[in-house]
Amino acid sequence: MTDPVFPEGILSVDRSGEVPLTEQIYRGFREAVRSGLLLSGTRLPSTRRLAASLKVARNTVNTAYDLLQAEGIITVRGGAAPRIAEGLSPEGATTRPSRQAAAPGLSGRGRLLCANLRYDGWCREPGALQPGAPALDCFPYEEWARCLRRAARLERGTDLQYQNYTGVNALKQQLVRHLATERGVRATPEQILITSGTQASLSLLAQVLSDPGDEAWLEEPGYLGARTAFHGAGLTIRPMPTDADGADASKMPPGLPPPKMIYVTPSHHYPFGVRMPLARRLALLKAADSTGAVVLEDDYDSEFLFTGRPVAALYGLAEEGRVIYLGTFSKSLMPGLRIAYCVVPQALVEPLTQLMRNMGCAANVQTQAALAWFMDSGAYRKHLKQIREIYEARGMHLVEVFKRRLGNRLDVTPPTGNVQVAVRFREPVDDIAIALAMQRRGFAVSALSNCYLETVRESGLIIGFAGATPDQIDRGADTLAGLLSENCAT
Repeated sequence: MTDPVFPEGILSVDRSGEVPLTEQIYRGFREAVRSGLLLSGTRLPSTRRLAASLKVARNTVNTAYDLLQAEGIITVRGGAAPRIAEGLSPEGATTRPSRQAAAPGLSGRGRLLCANLRYDGWCREPGALQPGAPALDCFPYEEWARCLRRAARLERGTDLQYQNYTGVNALKQQLVRHLATERGVRATPEQILITSGTQASLSLLAQVLSDPGDEAWLEEPGYLGARTAFHGAGLTIRPMPTDADGADASKMPPGLPPPKMIYVTPSHHYPFGVRMPLARRLALLKAADSTGAVVLEDDYDSEFLFTGRPVAALYGLAEEGRVIYLGTFSKSLMPGLRIAYCVVPQALVEPLTQLMRNMGCAANVQTQAALAWFMDSGAYRKHLKQIREIYEARGMHLVEVFKRRLGNRLDVTPPTGNVQVAVRFREPVDDIAIALAMQRRGFAVSALSNCYLETVRESGLIIGFAGATPDQIDRGADTLAGLLSENCAT
């Protein structure tokens, strides 16, 4: 292991002779720690290396290190590199110059892109019953580790260079087969773009397929990630009414400007989980044809269908170019993989490839390679089969407990799939206050009302069950019952 080399300015010596060199080195280290330039645990150069870099005698450095060690500023152990002692707190706020340059202000586009549209009541910290959280206790870590080790030994080819910004071809090939078999989506590998998440896919598409001021239709209530992407692109967002059959484009007010994009979650509506039947899907495609809109089909949680037969994806029902299909591995594997994908029309492959290169938003190639081998080995299909059964059992248990404990105060429907449920309060309740109170007690639920654009909102909670234990579900129901009985959130 080589010694660290300090940047110029952290430590230097003055050879005028006014201050001994040992004293200068000692003071330089002490000031660097005090100002926060050197933090606790930082590894320091050996006395030999530091003496050579400063062009001083080694004994000079030895003496300075002895002084620093005596004051507890550094620790020196036999056979190990000296380090800044643990537990030291810098005083940088009091030692830095008082004059600082003004922070750069956000541009208009920057304010749009940085806006937080999740507001209060949307959980930002992990906890029990978190919506969208998969069952990490069921993840096949050993099999995945084998795939990662294999990926780490990738040959030194183009996959490790600046090519393949839209994804590793091996993973695209696996997705071509998976989507054709499971979702009726037929595409070439070139049409599949690998991104770091559905949010990233939506942001890319919103930026490249629309101009500020264009119209976008979004399910009401709907996915906040889509709202954030459209808002960041400067679009005018119109709420599209949703009922027990999903989004209903026929209920949009007449006379509106035609939309550039229509976002839907037809397999499992977010957040209510309803499945859009074939007739409604065909009606939506007809509305898109008549307005010239592109449909962004987020095939949300399509892997988790507990009852009935799957309905074909919109992509397979539409004419070429009308639908862009989006999928992710966040719920079926884990969000931390940061792997998602979209299937785009052939005409968009070249410009979107160049866009991803221009923006530098490529997903990690070794993770992609590991996932390709994971799918090819059959481990992914096996994992999906296992967690479908587990998710269904956990979802049914949550509904049973909440109905038994709170059946007279809320409505909750057994899930047909998905990884969370939306519960709706039967009485006027400030769901944001309730959600915040639940979060303070360790439950990462979110307020249902945040998913609405219009002022008329339903009050309720979005509650995750995929990663929940029976004890967490029982305690969550008891906690919510107590809060509703108190009718307060303190």
